[in-house]
Amino acid sequence: MARERYFTGSRFEERGGYARGMRDGDMVFMSGCVGFDYQKDTIADDVVEQTHQAFRNVNNGLDALGSSFADVVRIVIYIADRAYYEEIVDIIGEHCRDVRPANTFIVAQLVDPRMKVEIEVTARDQKDAS
Repeated sequence: MARERYFTGSRFEERGGYARGMRDGDMVFMSGCVGFDYQKDTIADDVVEQTHQAFRNVNNGLDALGSSFADVVRIVIYIADRAYYEEIVDIIGEHCRDVRPANTFIVAQLVDPRMKVEIEVTARDQKDAS
């Protein structure tokens, strides 16, 4: 199976030379997705709304690559301030509770000061699994 790539049209993808998502066989990798609404090229100020949008971006990519959040085996959440953890942990739980992927939270300075959360996932497409 040839590799399949997913692009949002984000200026970060073009400038950095990467795909937002990649399918390689039964594995699907989503690069860090932030709270940008790529259709409007806007980002909310609020970490809660950014988290909801980041999950929409993740799910859009998984869907475009023929997968879904039910196939996620690993999630890494980067937050720009440790105080954001308490604000978004329940949102993370809403998305992960039924799937129970391996999960890592990292406090890190993100590349754009408006960004408060970034979500990266790895999925293994069960319908293609041997």
